[in-house]
Amino acid sequence: MSGAVEARIAELGLKLPEVVPPLAAYQPAVQSGVYVYTAGQLPMVGGKLPVTGKVGAEVTAEEAKELAATCALNALAAVKSVAGDLDRIKRVVKVVGFVASAADFTGQPAVLNGASELLGEILGDKGVHARSAVGVAVLPLDAPVEVEVQVELTEA
Repeated sequence: MSGAVEARIAELGLKLPEVVPPLAAYQPAVQSGVYVYTAGQLPMVGGKLPVTGKVGAEVTAEEAKELAATCALNALAAVKSVAGDLDRIKRVVKVVGFVASAADFTGQPAVLNGASELLGEILGDKGVHARSAVGVAVLPLDAPVEVEVQVELTEA
């Protein structure tokens, strides 16, 4: 099933990816009532990380911002896997992003703007959300960024 949200994704020249398989003992997304909570999504493309390392060292802030957008797209795929249709998104409630940061890197919010801006481009006002941007020492698979998303759905 493909609706207005997926049409908007296509208009932006993007494609909703397949859900990234779990790397451990968890589900990519779960639904509780009208809310969907995604697991942390890495910027996987075709089953691989396009780049690894710390932001502010091996990875530039601009590269990391693009990777955060990829994480958000992967999160939407995870949401669809349990909601069935992205047009059921009433609003994005919260985005939490983690940035594997060099010791002196303090631009985590700008990196996470990649995810936030993409959600806004795709969902308009429904994509406006609360957010946390956290710097961490290391992420799974040496990923530069990881993003989790919480969305509220319309009733089925």
